[in-house]
Formats: sequence, C-alpha cells, structure tokens
Amino acid sequence: MISGAKPIPKRRFFSPSPEKAIRTLCKGRLADYLSEDAIEDVYQAFLFAEQAHRGQTRRTGEHYIHHPIEVADTLAELQMDSRTLIAALLHDVIEDTSATKDEIVEKFGEDVALLVDGVSKIGQIRFDTKEQAEAENFRKMLMAMSEDVRVMIIKLADRLHNMRTLDVMRIEKQKRISKQTLEIYAPIAERLGLYHWARELQDLCFQYLYPKRHSAINKAILQREGNRKLIVEKLQTSLCNTLDATDISGFEIKGRRKTVFSIYKKMVKKRRSFEELHDIYGFRIIVDSVDDCYRVLGIVHNAYKPIPGRFADYVAIPKANGYQSLHTVVFGPLGDNIEVQIRTRQMDQIAEAGVAAHWIYKSDETQHESSNHLARQWLLDLLDPAHQTGNAVEFLEHLKTDLYPDEVYVFTPKGDIKKMPRGSTALDFAYAVHTDVGMHCTGARINRALASLPTILNNGDSVEIITSKSSWPNTAWLNYAVTAKARTHIRNYLKQQTEEDALKLGKRLLAGATKQRLFGRRKVAAKVQQKLLDELGLETWSDLLVDVGLGRRLPDMVARQIAQLSDEKLEGKVIGQEALVIRGSEGLLVTYSRCCCPVPGDSIVGTFTAGHGLVVHTTDCPNMSELRKQPENCLMVDWDENLDQFFHAKLQVKLNHVTGAFAKVAMSIAENGSNINHVDLHEGSDTVRQMDFVVDVKDRKHLAKIIKAIYREPHVSKVTRQKG
Repeated sequence: MISGAKPIPKRRFFSPSPEKAIRTLCKGRLADYLSEDAIEDVYQAFLFAEQAHRGQTRRTGEHYIHHPIEVADTLAELQMDSRTLIAALLHDVIEDTSATKDEIVEKFGEDVALLVDGVSKIGQIRFDTKEQAEAENFRKMLMAMSEDVRVMIIKLADRLHNMRTLDVMRIEKQKRISKQTLEIYAPIAERLGLYHWARELQDLCFQYLYPKRHSAINKAILQREGNRKLIVEKLQTSLCNTLDATDISGFEIKGRRKTVFSIYKKMVKKRRSFEELHDIYGFRIIVDSVDDCYRVLGIVHNAYKPIPGRFADYVAIPKANGYQSLHTVVFGPLGDNIEVQIRTRQMDQIAEAGVAAHWIYKSDETQHESSNHLARQWLLDLLDPAHQTGNAVEFLEHLKTDLYPDEVYVFTPKGDIKKMPRGSTALDFAYAVHTDVGMHCTGARINRALASLPTILNNGDSVEIITSKSSWPNTAWLNYAVTAKARTHIRNYLKQQTEEDALKLGKRLLAGATKQRLFGRRKVAAKVQQKLLDELGLETWSDLLVDVGLGRRLPDMVARQIAQLSDEKLEGKVIGQEALVIRGSEGLLVTYSRCCCPVPGDSIVGTFTAGHGLVVHTTDCPNMSELRKQPENCLMVDWDENLDQFFHAKLQVKLNHVTGAFAKVAMSIAENGSNINHVDLHEGSDTVRQMDFVVDVKDRKHLAKIIKAIYREPHVSKVTRQKG
C-alpha cells in the first residue's frame, strides 16, 4: 500500500476524566517498553501536574491536563525514557501554575527540573516587543537544549499538539504560529531526524497559511492516486520480484507518496503545475547490511533507467543529524519519476526516531553514538552565534538562515568533509574551519585554483584558505557571508571596532564642546557626570561618549546640560568655537564624503549622522546648502598639519579619442606618485571621450600637480576636479 502524509488530524476530545486518559497511556504504550517502577513514576508526575493545573481549561474546552498527557503520548510513540515523559507531563507547571522548580527538584529530581525549566518561557522579564520576547525565550530553550537535547524533543511534541488543536485560535494567531513553526520548529525537527514530525508540522502550517492551496493540491493528489493506485502497486510487486530473483533476502519494500507541502514546494521551485510533476511517488527498500544497500542500488538501476544527477549517497556521507540512506530517482513505467530510498534497518530506525534513537536504543550505546554525536555537533554549531551576539532577535534571524536543509559537501586539503548550507562562500568555509582562520582569511584555493572569498562553493570542491595576520574583517564581508557563524563573528568585530572609534571621537568632541561652554574648562566633575548619566538613563560615562561619537547625541547639547548641572551661567561665557583637528586616522567614525572628496588643504566642515559619526565635507560642497539648514548638526573642523596618508579625489578628463591617449593619462598619474582607484568611461562624440577618475592624493598641492601633468598631454582638452 502507498502511504503518504498523515491527513490533518481532527481534534480529539478526551473523556472528562483525565484519570482514564493517563491509565490508558500507562497500560498501553508505556507497558510495552517501561518497567512497572518507571510507569509508577510517570503516574506520580501526572498526579502532581493534574493537581497544579486543576481548574484550568484549554480553548478546546477540555481540561488543561489533557495537553501534557497528549505530549507524553506523542513521546511514548518514540519510546522515550521515563524521565522525558515525566518532564513532558510537567512541562507547563512552572510557567502556568504556582508550582516552582524547587518543588520539582524535591519530588522528581534535578534532571527533570532542568528539562522542565528549559521548555518553560521567561516570565519574569518584560520585553519591549513580542518579537523580542519570543526570540529571547527561544534562545533560552536552545541553551538548555545544548545541555540536554531532550528539551527540544519535548518542545517539538508540545508544538505538534498545539498545531493539531490550532483551529480554535483566531485566524491571525493561526497564521503567526504557523509561520513561526514553519520557519523554525519544522526545520529543527527535520535536522534532529524526526522526519514524520517535520512532515506533519509542515502540512499543518501549510493548511493554516494557505488553506485553499492545500485543499486544491490534496484533492489533485487523491484523484491521481485513485487513477494510478493499481499500477503503482504493480510496480511495487515488480520490484519485489526483481529482488526475489537475487540472493538478497530479508528485504522490505514500503511505498509512499510525497506530502502536500513537499509537492507545493516543488511546484514553486520548478514553476510547474501539479499536472507537470511526475515524481510524487517513491519506495523505501530496507535491507540487512550496508553491502546489500549498494547491491540493491545496482539491481534497481539495471531494471529501471536512473535519472542523471538525481543520485545521493548519504551512507558514505551522512547528513548532519546522522541520517543515512541511498537516494536515487528512476524512470518508471508510467512516465513518472520514482524516488527510491535504500537503507539498512538500523538506518531506518534512526531515520524514524532521529536523535531520540539515543534513548530508545540506549542498551546498545555504541551502535547509535555516531549519529547522536553528529546531531550534537550540529547543535553546538547552531548555538555558536547565540553566545556571540547579545541581540536575541538578530540571533533568531541568523538561526533561520542556518536551518534550511539544503547542503553542499566540500573537502579540506586533508580530505576531511565539511557540510555547508547551499550558497555558502569560501569566506563561510574559512569560519567553519576555525574562527581565527575566518578572521584572518584573504583568499582561497578552490580545486587548486586561486579564488576570491565571495566565490560560491559547489559539491565536491576542495578548498584551502589563504590567511594573513594583517587581514581583518571589513563591512564588505557581510555582503557575501551566508552562515550565522560567519556573520555573527564579522558583526561582533565591526561593532567592537566601531565602539572603540566612537569612544575616542566622542571624547574629543565633548572635550571641545565643554571647553567652549564652561569658559575654557574641559574636565567634568564626577558628581556632575553621575547626575547627567541618571538624567539620560545611561550606565557609564563611556556609554555617553560612544553616543556622542556615533552622532546619537550632539556634543554641544550635552555640553549645555553639563553647564546647567554645574550651576554655570551660560550668558556671556561662551567663547569662540575651536575647530576639531582631523588627523586622518580616526577610524570608522570619521568618514570623508564621497560627494565632494575633501583633501588636506580644502576648507572643510563636519556634519553629524546618527550611527555614522562625523562626515567631513568641503565648505563649497553642493550638498552643504541643505545640511546647513540644521546648524546644530554641523561642527567646525580643520586638518592636522602633519598628515601623511592618501585621500581620494575625483577628476573629470576630456581627451581626444585616439589610440594610446588613455594610457598616457594613466602614466602621468602614476609618474606623479598617485594611483587610480576607479575610472568610468562616458560615451561622447566620435572624436572626444570623457573619463572620470578617482585618484589618491596627499593634499591640494599634490592634486594640482597631477592636474597639470594630465593637462600637458597633447590629446587632453580639459581637466577639472569634481565635487557633488
């Protein structure tokens, strides 16, 4: 028989007696694999939870305790250990009742209390937004999951039951919860190897997000299945007969069809209608040994033509969650593509239970340790950004990026395999090897050929990272870093550098402003500092200086507040404004405007931009007319006398369109100690061309020297400096 996705389950209402529900569970599923003492412990947990939740009901109208019983029942399907089932029955008592963690420790032990606390939301802290609260709660749960992965297994079972009863919620809440589940919980279930949970969650989410699409595709599947059911069963019989003719024994063949959601994804990805899809059916062949897997693969390929490029070997290279199987797609007798999965019984057990197999088959620890280790390593990699970033919402966005399942497999120079998300670049690979390698990478060799860091990796690439101690991340890296680990480390480095620069600049700006306002005094008394910090709601003086350096607070306004708190009279005490000296090495928080490209010797003015610090313009920049309408954002600045570095300047050159004219202009620039950073060619007449250069200069004198040298070239008709 062909088995497909489970139909969207209708809500089950228990009898009014919770006692009957728990006894049914204990005498049914639990009696099959737990000892009597373990079942008694589970029953005692039920009594505690029932007492704690007494008087509470769900929106479905049933007693609240039925929800924990359902969660425990779902976990019992996986034959989870008794401690997990106890935690499942208690998973809401800390959050929704007066019961405390200490009570759970006393009655059921520290391990159960940690599981319950890991699943519980953070209730004591107020958050600015619902999004921030959800993100922080999710991060807390993942941290607990890093200690014990059963926290997430319980949470997934909890979410599964909530999704099964979601129809009693408002439509807006149905869509919000479904979107969150589809983006986060379903991919995690998939990554943990709980594929049947993941498929049900995906289909439930799809039904609530797009009910009409779900209904239409489901009807089309049922119609096609009705038309072809007998033929597909004949194909299954044919496969059995083919294998029976060999010496392979003890095999099992299961037919299945893809879920509504997976078919919808394929329709969207390939931009095809349902009628154009020909691979909605598949078979799973289960054998006794790995050797039999490859033998069966050869037999299937010999009997049915394989589709090129549709073979994957997850036996030799398991997925991150320990999943192993051979996948191939063959051309079936109906003109349909048939997917065939071939695996051993042990692989099938792990595929069904995922990391839960670690507890199910704990009697044979070594058999399942490798798959459990792979899942835990993936989990640690997933959690790395949570330790690096202080922003839970940002972490959650990174997490969504890392959760999608498509992967590429690349090799280190030593032949080790690295699994990377599809679309990863050489830069992502560098951070995957080691954080220090990522922080100092300059390039890569992909399949022994030099490549840049933005190069996208493909399956089978051999990658070697080139590093340099003088190389550090820059803002451009964020444009082509894909993985959460790479993006988090880059952001943290840039944030740290920005704050250091902001602190230095803010100190200089505020010192100049207080000197002006306090009649020559620069130092601010500690008592005044504390008063001002209390007024502004800041913790340290450094926080204030960073705000000033970043342009969030204007130095003159802060100086006014300092003067008032110092009991200074402002009238008649303001001295002439002193220009801030630009040294050219202030870092990220002093930038030179690209519109006018100021160079030493130009008359300049600074403007504050929130989050970007001080932006320097020439006083005759065309954009200054608009900026001067807010004089409080402007600051007098001047060049340091001992500058020794290059600045960008824009030149517009018009020259005759003759062979070698551009080369001579470039030579003139180079001979005068400059370098061309950028050049644009503009279409003109047949005889004249216009070129815009961005060149390096030390000051106005150096720039004038370059302009004169270019103008001396015989084919140059005009050279002008560009501003605005």
